[in-house]
Amino acid sequence: MTTKKPIITLENVSIFQQDNLILSEVSLEICSAEFHYLIGTTGSGKSSLLKVLYGELPIIKGTGNIAGIELTKLKRSKIPLLRRKLGVVFQDFQLLFDRNIHDNLNFVLSATGWKNQTEMDHRIKEVLDMVGLNTKSHKMPFELSGGEQQRVAIARALLNKPEVILADEPTGNLDPKTSDDILLLLHKICESGTAVLMATHDYRILEKFPANIIRCEAGKVQNNKLLNEINGTRL
Repeated sequence: MTTKKPIITLENVSIFQQDNLILSEVSLEICSAEFHYLIGTTGSGKSSLLKVLYGELPIIKGTGNIAGIELTKLKRSKIPLLRRKLGVVFQDFQLLFDRNIHDNLNFVLSATGWKNQTEMDHRIKEVLDMVGLNTKSHKMPFELSGGEQQRVAIARALLNKPEVILADEPTGNLDPKTSDDILLLLHKICESGTAVLMATHDYRILEKFPANIIRCEAGKVQNNKLLNEINGTRL
């Protein structure tokens, strides 16, 4: 029997935005091949929690580790190393609109230390195959639909074979059918061994694609709260 490896561990963490306490006493553990939804009202701390995990906000109190990197002792110079171990997907795609899809992904590989262009081209083809866009590498972002642009963003997140994907409202700008396609893709990636933590406010997704639930509420984080316990409340 294979034991799952903890990828994210937070213990009694306090999260601040400048001098404002956003979340306190945050403790959670996410292991490889686990899918967790992160829910809560606007301003409840979802994005702040994700920012701690990808090194945008420091841990002021408590301890944290993600993909083997100690967040409590994270120096600014080490943030690029942390980001190479993570895949981050945002609601607004954040693609470079002055270059095609291949060159968007090539830019990320170059920025994260890849040197051999043959290996880079091979990895770009691999991730585009994974997200079903193997024929679109020559397209400019504006030539793709919103769902296809989000698939490119997911491909970008997969380039460095991350141990965890952090997704901040990745379906927020998409229609229900396209959202479902993106969720199926993320769950498939998770089944291959990558942990996924996805912030969302869409209960329809939670009901259709059940997984672990983490909720930010009243300055605290509640772990693995069952959907039927929270149904009927506003996010």
